[in-house]
Amino acid sequence: MIKVAVIGATGYAGAELVRILAGHPEASLVLITSRQYAGKPFDEIYPAMAGVVDLKCILFDADTVSETADFVFTALPHKVAMGVVPGLLERGAKVIDLSADFRFKDPAIYEQWYQPHESPSLLETATYGLPEINLELIQKSSLIGNPGCYPTSTILPLAPFMKENLIDLDSIIVDSKSGASGAGRSLSLTTHFCEVHEGFRAYKVAAHRHTPEMEEVLSNLAGRNVTITFTPHLVPMSRGMLTTIYADLSGDFSDDVVHDQLVSYYKDKPFVRVLASGRVPDTLHVRGTNYCDIGFQIDKRANRLILISVIDNLVKGASGQAVQNMNIMAGLPETAGLSACPFPV
Repeated sequence: MIKVAVIGATGYAGAELVRILAGHPEASLVLITSRQYAGKPFDEIYPAMAGVVDLKCILFDADTVSETADFVFTALPHKVAMGVVPGLLERGAKVIDLSADFRFKDPAIYEQWYQPHESPSLLETATYGLPEINLELIQKSSLIGNPGCYPTSTILPLAPFMKENLIDLDSIIVDSKSGASGAGRSLSLTTHFCEVHEGFRAYKVAAHRHTPEMEEVLSNLAGRNVTITFTPHLVPMSRGMLTTIYADLSGDFSDDVVHDQLVSYYKDKPFVRVLASGRVPDTLHVRGTNYCDIGFQIDKRANRLILISVIDNLVKGASGQAVQNMNIMAGLPETAGLSACPFPV
């Protein structure tokens, strides 16, 4: 049984980690931290966990965490994580970081979109934790930069097409919609109930910080620079993400060609479900799960491929994917603790 700690356990991603790890057959959740709720039982903050999790939140201390846990999840804000992770690694812990601090290989790109990086040398050894494309690297890594939710929902549908000359890589447009939990638990006017309920809006148009993350990974997959147009939207629901991608086809391809490409690429990947041509995925069908459902349609009139993906932004888009990474690093079945049956309605 591996021992696990969650740093920043009371945010939405941290709480989702606690929920998943509490039911993990091969992991024991031994420590959770929270600056705001230190000393409080977790089930006092999240009453749904009564009788399930009996831990109290403590203040973070690197020595205590490293002596107690083998694997550490850091569910902390950007920049805060980079101040915590080096000390954990030095003390022998394996770390899965859910912030953006260790997702980039190029520190200049990170600093252009975020802030100065305090541990740029770690970017060379960190692994981008998208298991469907980096499985072997994750197996050998001690530090995982867990992908963002928008990048997960974008890279997974596009990855099978990056080297196959099926689409024009200069024509990619990404349109994503996310539930409000993607903004985190901290209070914000833009995610206040009255500001979100019965509304639907785009935000950070052509300026979202997940854009360079997507472009860096897609460029690596393609073997050339890839630039995309990305527009995120806020949907008045708590969780869920739907991404629609448009790309010009490079030839007159049939539905079977596209479907076979997706199926062959993901045939051994347990959390990617490829839908039949013409079927449209729905966030309802992945709620609370680690699945990414992918559907597609060819617009024959425009000779354009339309890819549609759905994930739960808190699970495959954050905490579930982090646990998937831990499983791979620990040599456990990739699906351990993540195989709960989806809700049919």
